[in-house]
Amino acid sequence: MKIHQVRNATIIITYNNKRFLIDPWFMPKNYMPGFEGAVNSETRQPRVELPVGFVPDKLNLDAIILTHFHPDHWDEFAAKILDKNLPFFVQSEFDKNIIENYSFKNIKILTEKGFDFDGIKLYKTNCQHGRREIVKPMCEQIGMPYDAMGIMFMADTENTLYVAGDTIWCDEVESAIDKYTPDVIVINACGATVMIGDGERLIMNKDDVIKISEYAKHSTIVASHMDTVSHRTVTREDIRGLKLENVLVPEDGEILEF
Repeated sequence: MKIHQVRNATIIITYNNKRFLIDPWFMPKNYMPGFEGAVNSETRQPRVELPVGFVPDKLNLDAIILTHFHPDHWDEFAAKILDKNLPFFVQSEFDKNIIENYSFKNIKILTEKGFDFDGIKLYKTNCQHGRREIVKPMCEQIGMPYDAMGIMFMADTENTLYVAGDTIWCDEVESAIDKYTPDVIVINACGATVMIGDGERLIMNKDDVIKISEYAKHSTIVASHMDTVSHRTVTREDIRGLKLENVLVPEDGEILEF
């Protein structure tokens, strides 16, 4: 298994000799404004360029996975570059309809029942993209979907991999760990925050990283979705400063091998 940290939540997973591109966000640095209603809304994003040497149209992929249709996980650059015939996994009929509008032809909806893909079992896992009771009404008010998914990768020849997706530490994540006992967990951990009350995190912050590290103490945890979006409140150095033995914090462009 290899995990190539590209930028933000964009990663390439090599698993059982298949290459999965997750949440492709290929736009250049400063291409879009910060998110209105979030912290640092005056800061343009992405904050950084794609890694030197990363060529989006020469990736030799076997499939694409979109955890959810939000503008920091998918863009028109990815839509233009990627092969429209590749298997493309999404979380819902809503997301399927959107991706069909970009002319992709082989779209599949992942479920908790699982999907067999060339010797790999892919399971959808549930998320809380921020506290559901607080953030979901806000999303509905502005016309943005709330839900996101995680993915569990399982194969006879590989360790179990859990890509948790855009989620805080919550019962759904705890249940996924209990059910599948993943060996490796990728978490989105920049503490992206919107201005509700004193601020509501949309994905994991330092406290969440500590909690998942302690709960999944026998798993290796990889901190992704770092140092890129305008509304981040946690940096790579913040996570490294926690000195958690089972947490890795790769740089953009770095490849971890298990």
